[in-house]
Amino acid sequence: MLGKRCFLFFLVLIISSIPLMAQVESVPDGPVYVIPVNEDIDQFLVIFLKRSILKAKEDNSPMIIFQLNTFGGRVDSALEITSLIGSVSWAETIAYIPSSTGGTGVSWSAGALISFSCDSIYMDAGTSIGAAAPVYQSSEGMVMAEEKTVSAVRGQMAALAEKNGYPQSIALAMVDHDVELYEVETEEGIRLMTPDEITELERTSGEKPVQGKLVSAKEKLLTLTAGEMERYGVSSATVSGVESLYKELLITESSIITLEKSRSDWLVAFISSAAVTSLLVLIGMVALYLEVTSPGFGVPGTIALVCFAIVFSASTLIGNMGSLELLLFLVGVVLLLVEIFIIPGFGVTGISGIVLILLALVLARQDFVIPEFDWQWNMFKKNLLYVSLSLVGALVLIGVLMVSLPHSRLFSRLVLKPADKKSTGNTGDQNQVSQSANRIGEKAIALTDLRPVGKADFEGNVLIVQTDGEYIEKNSEVIVLRKEGLRLVVKKDISGDA
Repeated sequence: MLGKRCFLFFLVLIISSIPLMAQVESVPDGPVYVIPVNEDIDQFLVIFLKRSILKAKEDNSPMIIFQLNTFGGRVDSALEITSLIGSVSWAETIAYIPSSTGGTGVSWSAGALISFSCDSIYMDAGTSIGAAAPVYQSSEGMVMAEEKTVSAVRGQMAALAEKNGYPQSIALAMVDHDVELYEVETEEGIRLMTPDEITELERTSGEKPVQGKLVSAKEKLLTLTAGEMERYGVSSATVSGVESLYKELLITESSIITLEKSRSDWLVAFISSAAVTSLLVLIGMVALYLEVTSPGFGVPGTIALVCFAIVFSASTLIGNMGSLELLLFLVGVVLLLVEIFIIPGFGVTGISGIVLILLALVLARQDFVIPEFDWQWNMFKKNLLYVSLSLVGALVLIGVLMVSLPHSRLFSRLVLKPADKKSTGNTGDQNQVSQSANRIGEKAIALTDLRPVGKADFEGNVLIVQTDGEYIEKNSEVIVLRKEGLRLVVKKDISGDA
């Protein structure tokens, strides 16, 4: 008898300890990162979140809490953030809507989209979430976005709800004002269902469910309070402050690392913005042209390197830069140089080089290679437009420089350095000589590499010359073909000795 009692005692003790053991095992092992979102959703926020998530991954964080206080913002940025959070497979993601002083206590529009991208949602009492339909400001006030944009958000909300186990009908009702929802008593509790879902439940269960009040009518977007979110099985719990949240998640304050925007984040956001990137690309391309058309390596080449280094460094810091982008850019530059110096005219090689440079700069502005979703296609098209306009602007400016700068004394002083003591004469006097003398057919020695512009020695007179695109090495003998303005057009004299 005593043996049976001892057995029962130990059995009860083991059974009662199982919940405690499970609770202890669920305690996060490692630093828990809290990333605040207390502003409008924009591209700058995307950069901050991307860097924060990378930091959490480096520290092997088992849990990331996104603290949301926002009325929404840009749709493309929100969709990019949902993709970013959805890629976090190594940690649990939590959306938390606080009601602390100074916060909005809401996660609306793009904020709702971000909330549904997390594994779990926790809300303070008195907060709300919803109204995620994309809108834009017009002269007549806020207007619903075009169907293409609404469809993209609708599809993403449904996909996020399906992935993270949230009711799809509720997610859709926050985006689509045509969705109608009723309260329904089910075995799992009170749920929100569309009329079609209620009919399907009747068919599959064989019983007529108890239909309650209309919660979301047509032509209305759904917004739910913290209590309603928990009641309808969307949020995991309603808490009463951050301490209550930590207790619910079984984490201690000592394990919390809260990230805030720093000056470096603002700097990276600034230099990676579309306007600054476009300007850097334009300056870099023009400087690259000036460098390859002048002897030696000087100021234009340095400027080009700095511009492209800034563009790719910013992309690296926000996680968009990889070996593919760098390889495409380098191959594109090489092809462009081959077209300029080796292959006469301008054809497939030059066009291929420009296309590769264009593609490298576009990919450096996004974290995907091949677009899969509608919003990714929209982002790809927008990045392609920005970079294309920069390259077109650079080509136009290069065309202007080709016509105007060769006649500029400032240009000659900047990009053409004297090769030796013979070239230290007065540039104005040399130009006068080239204007007054008929030198067609005369021979000279190239004092610099002609790429295609450089200097040649006409028996003591150092003049600026150029080729028709041919590259001629220093100390080669050249012959004058014709005169264009102040510059003599030459070619390599194959009949004489260099």
